Amino acid sequence: MEQRISLITLGVPDVEKAAAFYEALGWRRAESPDGVIAFDLISQTLGLYPLTALAADIGLPEDALGTGAVSLSHNTRSKEEVAELLAAAEAAGAEILKPAQDVFWGGHHGYFRSPDGHLWEIAFNPFSALSPEGAFRWNGY
Repeated sequence: MEQRISLITLGVPDVEKAAAFYEALGWRRAESPDGVIAFDLISQTLGLYPLTALAADIGLPEDALGTGAVSLSHNTRSKEEVAELLAAAEAAGAEILKPAQDVFWGGHHGYFRSPDGHLWEIAFNPFSALSPEGAFRWNGY
C-alpha cells in the first residue's frame, strides 16, 4: 500500500446542509454522481455521503459507526489566518471548541466542530511551510 489517503468520506445526516457549511467556508464542489458531494483537495478529495448509506455500504447498523476520535486539520500560511478561519467557521454554523492560541510545540491553532459533529483543527505550523499550491509536508520536506 502506498503511503497516502486518496479520499476522506464524512458520513453526514444531510449532505446538502453539510455541503452548504463547507461552501460557506469558500470550498467549491467537484462534479460527482447523485447522492455524493465531493470537494477536490490538493491530491485528495473530501466526500460527503449520507450516514445511512455509508452504514449500509459497510454492512453495519448506523449506530455502530460511532464518531471516532479523529480530527481533520487545515494548515494556514500565517498565524493570523487561524483566528480568521475559526471566525468564518463559526459564522457558517460551527462550534468553536478551542479559540486560536499558541501551542507548546511552537505553532498556533484552534479547533471547531462542524454542524455535523466533525472535529477540525485550524493550525499554523512555522516548521512546515505550505507549498505555493498549499500542499502540506511534515517538517516542510
